[in-house]
Amino acid sequence: MGLHILNKFHFQQGLRIYCQKGTRNALETIVSSPYTCPLSELPFSVEIHELLEGAYEIPFPLECRFLLHASPCLRYRLELEEKILAYCPDTGLCENAVLLAEDADLLIAERSLRPGESHPQWPHLNPEETAQIARQANAKRLVLVHFDANRYRTVQERFEALRTISGFGNVVAAQDDMVLKLWQ
Repeated sequence: MGLHILNKFHFQQGLRIYCQKGTRNALETIVSSPYTCPLSELPFSVEIHELLEGAYEIPFPLECRFLLHASPCLRYRLELEEKILAYCPDTGLCENAVLLAEDADLLIAERSLRPGESHPQWPHLNPEETAQIARQANAKRLVLVHFDANRYRTVQERFEALRTISGFGNVVAAQDDMVLKLWQ
């Protein structure tokens, strides 16, 4: 739904936003008048924590690494209650994506490109490369997100692209309102 609806919520403990260095200015520009209620006027406190590449304890273990992209993209691996979640959108095939996803219970990864497609000037993944990262990292489950709307014009095309993935069986294409459980 986007950050413009934050004024519809009330977080009793406040809101903490963790993002890569340099994002604070963008957030304060986007989440402001005339677009929406400014962060400083929300009915709860907002803390913005800008992160660099590295490891953190905030309040859970979090690792940040830059991935291969046309602009700097810091992506994350976090551990909660003995489960590992890796979040790797906006990247081309790179070692840091594999390192973030190592032994992940859930890898959420992009796949903007169509099967077999590559674009060196605009680094993103195709379905085969996303599965390659999951296999190399020994991830348990893979959820494909960040479908380029110009390349995947229908939801059906997203599901058809799943058939091009071999050697990694526990993969789904994300859908609106999808809920995945890490704990049973």
